[in-house]
Amino acid sequence: MKSFLPILPLLLFFGCGQGRQSQTNLPGKAETAPMREVVLMPKTEAGLRLMADELAHKYLIFDGHVDLPYRLNIKNFRPTKEFIGIPVESKEGDFDYVRAKKGGLSAPIMSIYIPASYQKGGAKSFAEELIDMVNSIIEGHPDKFAPGLTPDQVEANFKKGLISLPMGMENGAPIENDLRNVAHFYDRGIRYITLTHSEDNQICDAAYASTRTWKGLSPFGVEVVKEMNRVGMLVDVSHITDSSFWQVLRVSRAPVIASHSSCRHFTPGFERNMSDDMIAALKGNGGMIMINFGSDFLDNEIRLKNNRDRNELEALLAAQNLSHRDSAAKPIIKQFEASHPSLYSDVKRVADHIDHAVKLAGIDHVGFGSDYDGVGDSLPVGLKDVSAYPNIIYELLSRGYSEEDIAKICSANFLRVWRKAIEVAGN
Repeated sequence: MKSFLPILPLLLFFGCGQGRQSQTNLPGKAETAPMREVVLMPKTEAGLRLMADELAHKYLIFDGHVDLPYRLNIKNFRPTKEFIGIPVESKEGDFDYVRAKKGGLSAPIMSIYIPASYQKGGAKSFAEELIDMVNSIIEGHPDKFAPGLTPDQVEANFKKGLISLPMGMENGAPIENDLRNVAHFYDRGIRYITLTHSEDNQICDAAYASTRTWKGLSPFGVEVVKEMNRVGMLVDVSHITDSSFWQVLRVSRAPVIASHSSCRHFTPGFERNMSDDMIAALKGNGGMIMINFGSDFLDNEIRLKNNRDRNELEALLAAQNLSHRDSAAKPIIKQFEASHPSLYSDVKRVADHIDHAVKLAGIDHVGFGSDYDGVGDSLPVGLKDVSAYPNIIYELLSRGYSEEDIAKICSANFLRVWRKAIEVAGN
């Protein structure tokens, strides 16, 4: 997997219910959905949990980043109408249709994830393959899934009870060195591009890398951002260096998103998360941060402990000239994991990150960006898969967030940003 979290998955890749009521024209509200209006519940745990579940199904829920396509690619999965399994119902991974419906997830943005290894060649063809996979899921199950090409289409799908599958590309390597590929991938359904991933590419520098090839954006990267603005594609600043971020903000005419990042305030020194200044700057830009659920993104003590364990296991395997894919490595890995159990954060810490981002940028600039199927076995207690969105909504309600606040975090903020990018493209 693409995760940088915990041991084995890492190696595979290296009282509130009385709050304000939302307005009837709030984006993302299922006005025609066959469901009763949410009523104000008593300030009890049971009342708030009932309200949380109802809100999860009353409002569209966008998740900025779900890595289902890459997971299915590893499994050599191809959907058919007759196949009842991934992504309809499965015990594997973090996402399937049944669990998504239970949790109220209505628009998981499918990550077209391009590992950095493809930067040496094959990135574009691999991206095409994953896009074809997402489209085949929709074609194989038209009663369950639908394309998510525009905000209006996603809202219409929601009213029909369908789960939209919008797509975002993680790593701009498939653009290669041809600006025409930005429009090509937009035409193929890509609605945001995470400019790079774990290594510097032709567009900009990566937070996980130490090379700092461009000291931010490359000259070509500046043109890529402008072209993304021109076609109406969102710029995703997750994974890029701080200098790259500030340069993107200077160049972009449209709001930007951090599709799956959390707050560096809780993970000092972890550049992959966003600093306070960066989060605050999103307000002026009109963009948003979508909080990553991975435990390493949420808690510094957990991140440091898991990093030490990963390094120790890598050294142990290297001393025996073993790769994690070798059959002889499996019992070693199993024994190591038994004696070095991973630590997990919890849903309360995710709410802490949301609180912090709201304090810095305001309620209009925060959303969910779980990184489900992308952070391996590192998801926090209470948010282990896509059935669990009511748990984070409950936690927010218990902290005093209103229904209108919840609606904004679930989808209204992302719909606003997406529509603004389309508006900028038309001017």
